[in-house]
Amino acid sequence: MNEELRNIITRIENGEHEEALTDLEQLTREADDETKRTAAELYFELGLVDRALPIVEELLFNYPENGELFAFASECYMELGREQEALDMLNEIDSSDKAYLQARLLLADLYESEGLEEVAEQKLLEAKEVMPEEPLLQLGLGEFYLNRGDYQTAVSWFRKAVLGGKLPDDLPINPHVRLAEAYSAAGQFEEAVDHYKSGMEKEETADGLFGLGVTSLQLERYTDAADALEKLIEQDPDYTTAYSVLGRVYIAVKRWEEAAETLKQGIARDEYNEELYLQMARLQLSRGEEAEGRSFLSRVIAMNPSNVSAVKEALYLYEERGDYEEVLDLIRFLDEYNEFDPLYEWFRAKALFEEDDVSGAAQAVDAAFSDGSGQDDSLMLEEAADIYFAAGRTEKALASLKAAFAADPDRVDLEAKIEDVEDRLRSDGQQS
Repeated sequence: MNEELRNIITRIENGEHEEALTDLEQLTREADDETKRTAAELYFELGLVDRALPIVEELLFNYPENGELFAFASECYMELGREQEALDMLNEIDSSDKAYLQARLLLADLYESEGLEEVAEQKLLEAKEVMPEEPLLQLGLGEFYLNRGDYQTAVSWFRKAVLGGKLPDDLPINPHVRLAEAYSAAGQFEEAVDHYKSGMEKEETADGLFGLGVTSLQLERYTDAADALEKLIEQDPDYTTAYSVLGRVYIAVKRWEEAAETLKQGIARDEYNEELYLQMARLQLSRGEEAEGRSFLSRVIAMNPSNVSAVKEALYLYEERGDYEEVLDLIRFLDEYNEFDPLYEWFRAKALFEEDDVSGAAQAVDAAFSDGSGQDDSLMLEEAADIYFAAGRTEKALASLKAAFAADPDRVDLEAKIEDVEDRLRSDGQQS
């Protein structure tokens, strides 16, 4: 490496950015092509892609057959949002070029990022035909299928890459950990644990510890789960998703105080993490601390009215306690954000009915059933019939009773009720 460039890199590492970058710019004007290439890579690593690209384009003019430069240029274009130019560059790289594999992997990433998964898959499979035993390609296929949610196929490709034993040591990802993630996502937790442990023999990474903790929790190995997650939080206190999972581990083994303290620490690190507030709400409610539990539920909903889990838990809690005004206040709050769910309308209907607003309750029942929801719930349909009867909408009430009986034909009481209503309707018709 050029000695002057080496000195510039050292100065950048020591924090002397401004002067070092000025000298780097001057150096690239006069340097040989090899130094220019290294300077472009340095700019790219520093995130100064707009400075790297002109250098790469100049080198491409001098070396039009160099596939690695085409691949480098495409990465620059991708970073700058110039996807079509990146595609053009990558498609220029022939299968005989040593940069072909890199080009196919980049093409797949690019197409996948644009939602063109089938094209991305095609590019990878085309490369497989050219180099069927290439471990980096097998790893790339594993990544693709893992991201797509095709976990068993991902396992297959990761296994080929890992068990082949020919992967380089300086990869940006841990192949064993990726295989473990695929196993875990596929529900093969024992195999996942084995590969998490294999992957972390040399280095315990944050993602690896988190995956091991989550998978151990799935297997109800609470001590192993706690060990992994505690170690992760000690290493990286800002890995906030770990706090919620560790809280669940402590709750599972009835270590209530440690669970509460862990969740509090997580909230202190990430005050907008809805899952932590929801977990804390559930913990406090389970311990009989209802005021605290309600407070945390309210915070989740205030942060994100679209958090359906929090809303439903609050509605069920309020209804169970007979707090119908609380039910209505919450639903009116959701109305302000245009949050609609048939279940919310059903809670509105029941609360209004309890508050003696029979007409409003019937309208809410209409909304609750507007998309066909609840047609297989005989108890819900029977309650709907009661509301319709109270509102004087006998035909709708009868239809609801018939739907309830269709959902549960063993309910002979419903059959009798239907016959009684039909008899009354016939009698009323004859009298009129």
